[in-house]
Formats: sequence, C-alpha cells, structure tokens
Amino acid sequence: MSSGCAATAETPRSAPITAVSLPETAPPQVPAALRFTGKTLDGASFDASTMAGKPTILWFWAPWCATCAAEAQSISDLANEYRGRLGILGIAGLGDNKAMHEFVSDLNVGSVPHLDDQAGAIWKRFKITQQSTYVFLDGAGKVLKTGYLDDLQLTEQVKSMVA
Repeated sequence: MSSGCAATAETPRSAPITAVSLPETAPPQVPAALRFTGKTLDGASFDASTMAGKPTILWFWAPWCATCAAEAQSISDLANEYRGRLGILGIAGLGDNKAMHEFVSDLNVGSVPHLDDQAGAIWKRFKITQQSTYVFLDGAGKVLKTGYLDDLQLTEQVKSMVA
C-alpha cells in the first residue's frame, strides 16, 4: 500500500464558508438644530443635516468684519486639524456675495463650507444679532454655547467637544 494523501472517511473536512452579515449602522439622527438648508456662496444647495452625528461649529460672520477676518486662520486651522471629527460651517451675512467670496479667498478659509445668508434667515433662526458669533453643537445637536470666543477660548471649546 502506498502512503499517499488520499482522503478517507476519517479525514476531517473544512466547514462550508457562510456569509456573515454585519449589522447596518443607522444614519445619525438629525437634530432640530441642523434641520435647515441654504445656498453656498457659489449657489449650490446645502443641507445642514449632513453634519449630524459629530460636534459642529456654526460660525456667523460678515465679509467686512475685522474680528471675523482675524478668526479666519483659527477656523481654517481647526478645520484641517479636526477634519472628519468636527463639522464647521460658515454662515455669511450682512454683505453681498462678491464680498463674501473675496473674504473666503483672501483669508484662505475655502476648506470650510460657507453659506450666503444675505436674507438673514439662518441668522434669525439662531437668534444671531451680531458677527462674529459661534454656535457650538455637540454630536447629538444640543447647543452647548453661543457667543464670541477669542482664539484660545475657541481652541479650548473645540478640544472639550472633540475629546
């Protein structure tokens, strides 16, 4: 008899491979605070519900505002540092679209989406009466804080939200 590798009745066989289905992750619940739409500076539709499920900063600014201009670098830096973990949305008002475009271009904040809210609908929704104002939302859409913060306070607030 030869001692080959032929299978016999006693040789164990591999179990058949079966597909395993992974549980589907439900899309994040859209909080009331993010149930609004607007137009970007280029006129495209924007739905804020796309920001649901992660901490978010709404930055209300005006193109002629020196304080807003001073904040632009911090906003850009935070957007780059926390990309994918923090949503940032600029909401421009109190100026025309050309000036809004120039602000974004001149101050290099194009990595953040910006809405043209010349009519003030979103500003009114959040009871914003002056620029520069931040609205901070946690991942569930709860408003954590509204108001002006300097750069250090802004950075500390973001760290506490994304920790």
